[in-house]
Amino acid sequence: MKRVLTALVLIPLVLLAVFRAPDWLFTLLVGVVAVLATIEYLQIAAKYGYKVYPVVTVGVIALMFISYSLVRFDLFEIVVVVLVVTALFVPSLMLALGMRADNLRDALPGAALSYFAIPYVGLSMLCLAWLRAMVAGWFFVLFTFFAVWVGDTAAYYVGRSVGKTKFAARVSPKKTWEGAIASILGAMIVGVVFALYAPTLHVSWLAPVWSTRWWIPAVIALVINVAAQLGDLFESLIKRGADVKDSGTMLPGHGGILDRIDALLFAAPVALVMFMIWGERFSKTT
Repeated sequence: MKRVLTALVLIPLVLLAVFRAPDWLFTLLVGVVAVLATIEYLQIAAKYGYKVYPVVTVGVIALMFISYSLVRFDLFEIVVVVLVVTALFVPSLMLALGMRADNLRDALPGAALSYFAIPYVGLSMLCLAWLRAMVAGWFFVLFTFFAVWVGDTAAYYVGRSVGKTKFAARVSPKKTWEGAIASILGAMIVGVVFALYAPTLHVSWLAPVWSTRWWIPAVIALVINVAAQLGDLFESLIKRGADVKDSGTMLPGHGGILDRIDALLFAAPVALVMFMIWGERFSKTT
């Protein structure tokens, strides 16, 4: 019951943000989610026995979203500086902090675990904000959400009812090939239906293309869903290695924030690349 009630509260809020929030506010909301998920990740990472650096890691991710918001004001130089600092100097800073460790053998693993949160959570969630900022971005974000949500629901019910063949028993014992296939099929069906019947779709280049080539959204939904399932497995791997069941308790019945967005962390970058590729290819023909 807690799981259902939490979903009934969260889903309308997410849809409201996708449809109505201006880009800067949507980016801010995604940034808050990314920061909370990063904190949960670092709590899990610390259970591996190495010292992590939450202040630096969270600060860099917050700065990434702030700098992205400034793109709206054409301050491109700030974004470049942030990316350069992140890529070149943050790892060095974390290693420098590791010099204070009692055991210097812990310095490199601790820095690596901390830095990994930046691409894993920060850049992945930034892709979602970028996706929303594109023309008809609300459609791309919802398409991605539906490919993840419907796939996850199909996998859950099919896996529980008829799933027998395990495919990742060591990482996630409850996952089955039957559930995984149902997830892909569910995502493909909802992707095609949404692409063909989404309201006001005529404002974008998608309408004349997808109305006659329904296989395009099917393929995109398939790729996004496969990425989402890998993202789910990846977080399970991290938690199992740390002997943790849930990333947190912030969402009753769902665990933590990271538990809810784990699939999206892989799906959002893939969706961004897919839609940019198809958009560049077909916008020239419409």
